[in-house]
Amino acid sequence: MIRHIVANALTLMIVALIGVAIVISAGQRSFVGPGPLAEAICFRVAPGASLRAVSQGLAEQGAITSQQVFRIGAQYTERADRLRFGSYLIPQGASMDEVLDILTRGGASSCGSEVHYRIGVTRIDMQLRELDPATQRFEIVGQFEADEGGWPEEYAGFAAQPDMQFRITVAEGATSWQVWEGVRLAPFMEGAEGELPREGWLAPGSYAIARGADRQEFLADLEARQEQILAELWEARTDGLPYDSPEQALIMASIVEKETSLPEERHQVASVFVNRLQVPMRLQTDPTVIYGITEGRGTLGRGLRRSELDRVTPYNTYRVDGLPPTPIANPGRASIAAALNPDDTPYLYFVADGTGGHTFSTNLADHNRAVARWREIEAEMRRQQAD
Repeated sequence: MIRHIVANALTLMIVALIGVAIVISAGQRSFVGPGPLAEAICFRVAPGASLRAVSQGLAEQGAITSQQVFRIGAQYTERADRLRFGSYLIPQGASMDEVLDILTRGGASSCGSEVHYRIGVTRIDMQLRELDPATQRFEIVGQFEADEGGWPEEYAGFAAQPDMQFRITVAEGATSWQVWEGVRLAPFMEGAEGELPREGWLAPGSYAIARGADRQEFLADLEARQEQILAELWEARTDGLPYDSPEQALIMASIVEKETSLPEERHQVASVFVNRLQVPMRLQTDPTVIYGITEGRGTLGRGLRRSELDRVTPYNTYRVDGLPPTPIANPGRASIAAALNPDDTPYLYFVADGTGGHTFSTNLADHNRAVARWREIEAEMRRQQAD
């Protein structure tokens, strides 16, 4: 009898152990196997959220199949207390293991809301954006232009979210005054903006920043970036260029930046001005004259007058030889590269061709014909606008 009882007990224990092993194996497969999400979602981890609250939220959004397996997996892999506050993109089909990794690895939020502050050549504005998890693209939910009177209440409510992300984009060709002014008006930054930075020495680009970032530190970072870019490209420059210093190359790059918006034209435009310096002949470029009038504080908003073209100033390259004394804007990396590695061309002239690009010429007669064609295009455009 006793032997029979012991045998049955052993059998039950073996069956129980097998059952436990099966459960553990099934749980492990569930933890690392493909998840149930049919499309990506944004998931927010609140400050101080518990593992139980997070697992419940994930289950409610259909990101995991079992709250219990998720919590056991987190504890077994020693990640139960590593949850990071923020909003995160959970991709389609992510396993519970992958979801847990996303929520515990740290770093910036990868999903949710963003204030995108744009400092451009003609205006400063702000976009309020929400990431669409399905397309992984930001959708604009609000947009405003900078105003000395302050920002609307819609911005204040949107930006108050604790995991809000902030981004500043500085356009290529913006002047240092425009960047300085934009930073001064940025409502999510702190501290004084300090002295006006040197013209041309701020690197355009798109930068993620923290709420409360210091204004002077941000401007100093842009200056350090531009110095690094210029130093790197100066070392790789073409031989025989008519520049005595990296700063002269930066001046040329700023002229190229203001003369064309087409990436494929930058090296050609640079070649025209390099050729003129080597002839030598005057640069004769309108953007330098305009900078002499505005000092980079906004746009001219009209055409140049004959009196302005005739007036002798350090920036009037129709009246003075060589380069102007400073850059006339902040050039991007591509324009600096073009100034330091221009195309090898015979061109000395260029004019707009009506398509957004330019017609390049080697002699004045061809250039004058191209100018006449451009005048005809301009007249036709005016007629169409009048109709």
